[in-house]
Amino acid sequence: MDTLETRELRYFTAVAEELHFGRAAERLGIAQPPLSRAIQQLERRLGVRLLERNRRGVSLTGAGEVLLHEGRAALDATAAAARRTRRAGGADSPDGARNRLVLSVKAAAFHELLQKLLDAYAAEPDAAEIEVLPSGTCEQEEMLRDGRADVALMHAPYNSLAGFDSEELATEGQIAILPSGHPLAAHRTLSLADISNVPGLPLARWPRHGTYPPGPGPEVHDQTQLAQLIALGRTMAVFPDSARAWLWAEHTAVPLTDAPPVVTHIAWPPHSRSLAVAGLIRTATRL
Repeated sequence: MDTLETRELRYFTAVAEELHFGRAAERLGIAQPPLSRAIQQLERRLGVRLLERNRRGVSLTGAGEVLLHEGRAALDATAAAARRTRRAGGADSPDGARNRLVLSVKAAAFHELLQKLLDAYAAEPDAAEIEVLPSGTCEQEEMLRDGRADVALMHAPYNSLAGFDSEELATEGQIAILPSGHPLAAHRTLSLADISNVPGLPLARWPRHGTYPPGPGPEVHDQTQLAQLIALGRTMAVFPDSARAWLWAEHTAVPLTDAPPVVTHIAWPPHSRSLAVAGLIRTATRL
């Protein structure tokens, strides 16, 4: 057996992620008995055990771990194919517009570069319509993989460029964004050690792949929430220098002398054959 059905992958992925047949069946909107039979049939067809079942619950075997990883990638690929095909044909646009690209960007990151890119590309003959899709930290990777975006502005070392083609566009330093009334805000420069474990002013925590790193700082979901918490003196954050564009009067930006530089890349799936994507990349590399 060398082929798998998308339905089988969806069923198995749900069980592997939930590690509970009842919750997986509810998530899929089906009854539990046919789900159990489908997984058993998949194991017979593959000739391997994917799940260990006992009175304590369900766990993945080594083979199951492999299929979960590969299955997620395959489901992302099929979703991406459907989304990009619909976009190319204008099926997801009210007016049926064609040649539309979705550009994923981290909210508030390098606004000046983004504006230059959009203006320069709009002046190109046969330029596609660009939909700018703001996203949270590290969400651009998933958006490229599952087809919600065609192109993304990504920032190393925060984003992983593994599995994508990319071109480097700009490099900048990093800043600590502090409440203006805090004593650290009076410094001309700071080091990473200076902002570590500051009593009463923990670093904010952003989600990565759906989970938050451990730490005492508040869990933040978007830029507005972060900006308010900084203004209230409840947290601070580290951002690329270009984030100065969205600072409030209650914020102060202090350069970090030893933080690694942030490199902005434009990235896209390596298998892309879109002429519109190629045109946008050419424009970006000429900026």
